[in-house]
Amino acid sequence: MLPTPGAFASQAQTKLHTLVTLTRAGIVHPERPDRLWNTARALLRFGTTPAAGYTAAAKNFPDEPAIIDELGTLTFKEVDERTNALANALAADGIEAGDGVAIMCRNHRGWIDAVLACSKLGANALFLNTAFSGPQLADVAKREKPKAVIYDQEFAEVLKGASARRKRYVAWAEGKTKDPKVEDLIAAGDRSSPGAPAQQGRAIILTSGTTGTPKGASRSMPKSIDPIAALLSVIPLRAREKTMIAAPLFHAWGFAQWALGISLATTVVLNRKFDEEATLSLTAQHECDALVVVPVMIQRILELDDAVLDRYDLSSVRAVPVSGSALPGSISDRWMDHFGENLYNLYGSTEVAWATIATPKDLREAPGTVGKPPRGSVVKLFDSDGRPVPRGDSGRIFVGNDVQFEGYTGGGNKDEIDGLLSSGDVGHFDAKGRLFIDGRDDDMIVSGGENVFPGEVEELLHSHEHVADVAVFGVSDEKFGQRLKAVIVKKGALSEKDVKDYVKANLAGYKAPRDVVFVDELPRTSTGKVLKRELRDAS
Repeated sequence: MLPTPGAFASQAQTKLHTLVTLTRAGIVHPERPDRLWNTARALLRFGTTPAAGYTAAAKNFPDEPAIIDELGTLTFKEVDERTNALANALAADGIEAGDGVAIMCRNHRGWIDAVLACSKLGANALFLNTAFSGPQLADVAKREKPKAVIYDQEFAEVLKGASARRKRYVAWAEGKTKDPKVEDLIAAGDRSSPGAPAQQGRAIILTSGTTGTPKGASRSMPKSIDPIAALLSVIPLRAREKTMIAAPLFHAWGFAQWALGISLATTVVLNRKFDEEATLSLTAQHECDALVVVPVMIQRILELDDAVLDRYDLSSVRAVPVSGSALPGSISDRWMDHFGENLYNLYGSTEVAWATIATPKDLREAPGTVGKPPRGSVVKLFDSDGRPVPRGDSGRIFVGNDVQFEGYTGGGNKDEIDGLLSSGDVGHFDAKGRLFIDGRDDDMIVSGGENVFPGEVEELLHSHEHVADVAVFGVSDEKFGQRLKAVIVKKGALSEKDVKDYVKANLAGYKAPRDVVFVDELPRTSTGKVLKRELRDAS
């Protein structure tokens, strides 16, 4: 069946939009056909993979900085040659196209070395979460069956159960190691290109595991550059700029921003462990144009004294893309009050990639929103019976785009309606088409016959001047079926009665938590999601 004239027109409009956006971003240079040729050759050899991006950049910008980390600066040519050497060394040790290689590294050059070497071999890179426990890692390894593990020395003990009888290599070492060091393999390796792999490797990103055993979400790079153009049309990122990536690279959000930077030949600035002041210092020192974070990082940065915040000049930063967990409206306002209108809140998941983007204007006009779908993304809300819900009503969120995942590695997929995948959340659109997240679709509780979303109460309590952090969730109740419980990290004087009165004054009375507990710190994942399962188990 031939496409209709309308479909042809829509496709043409999309391609024109892509061309205009990429030209504005500095990716397309009509006056530099040599660079287009270098990129085309890399794509023909490696396909739409990280290997292609860095191979092209090594030809187009050989002496420009590609990575800045605690060990210094590497140019694109150096990264290309290093990863050739590592790929050839791994191949000589039996790693082939289609094999799985688990990578458990913090944010440093070793992570990029490992991912690019896998990409050049056509191996599948399995990203292990640095916060996972030994049993979790062992379960993941049993399911995914990686042939090798590349890891930072500090994780040797926790990886014992996951790496037994597998090839092991150390990416970051602070002393003597039993296993070969990646740097030694690179130093002794053949730096010529390993050639085109038999198949394209995939990235396998683990879900956060906040509700159970982490699943592996298989993901390839986008088949076209249209989704990248859609992001760049909203977020002001440009070619050959510097980006400080503070978000963990092993997580879907950090990986996505690094992958986006490949098409822009971005210089990435990395620091192995997140530190609030160090992040500001590195961003200012290198005059970064973008800072990639998760919401809890913004929250912790803003806890620094104003004198410390004022010490660092972030005027070069045009974009602060944030994702990974909920961004309270009170925090986005405080960030922009101090650092300017540069915050972009992206909503999505490991499975559906990005769904919506809130611009600084959106966040000012509607604090707490996650914005609108960019070009190429579709977001619809359905009730429990699969029927569309009216605007303003809450419904299950379903997303469609060109970058959603290809299914779980252990089998299965997310719920699907009309080709759209469930994000696992419930939300509503406001009158201007901006999306708000009400909570997880399994978080809603029924208390005394009333439907209550904990997220709404969390958002409100975050705005209280004496609340530093908060988690709200449902627990069993003999009289009402379920009730809300609030676990709060306070700053200043705050009582249980103060909390309940504040909620009752701003929301319906039945939404006030019946239990209020004060703690010193909330348990979180490495990307800032609160581990409510741990809080429930402790109830």
